[in-house]
Amino acid sequence: MIKAEEAISNAARLLEQAELELTNLPLMERLDELATSWLGIAAMLTERERV
Repeated sequence: MIKAEEAISNAARLLEQAELELTNLPLMERLDELATSWLGIAAMLTERERV
């Protein structure tokens, strides 16, 4: 099972990649959306760990 730290790491990696895509706005936006999804997963996992 994936852990919150791994989800956050995936989000960070995607955001770093998005920063490199300055000339490709659609890809930059998609990477940002994927990173946001990973952060949402991290939030759910963190909440789950608290219960």
